[in-house]
Amino acid sequence: MTKIVGIISPTVESTLGITCATDRNIYLGDTNIQHMKNSHPVDYEKYKDELENILSNPDYIGLNPNDDSIEYVKEYIQDNEYVKVAVRVSSGDKYFARSMYVLNNRRVHNFIAKGTLKKS
Repeated sequence: MTKIVGIISPTVESTLGITCATDRNIYLGDTNIQHMKNSHPVDYEKYKDELENILSNPDYIGLNPNDDSIEYVKEYIQDNEYVKVAVRVSSGDKYFARSMYVLNNRRVHNFIAKGTLKKS
């Protein structure tokens, strides 16, 4: 079953200098959930209920140069963790939340310093 979990906002589009497909919704399907569970089971279990919050209220956003995915990053201060949700466009021009995991803090700070991750 596929459901809508977010929308790519005009702010994200202008901050990252991208032009979105006509359908700006962000979808989550069963295969995406399975991928998240298989790749990062502990992170998925801990933050799965935060997925929509991360997409609607990220602290940082970025564009991954390797696969053009949109990265939404939220800082969870109580656990000193940064959680990333990567959103990729499918061949049908639909955006899907593809992965979710905790980032290494040092890398996050490096990405912020380099401007790869921008304050949202």
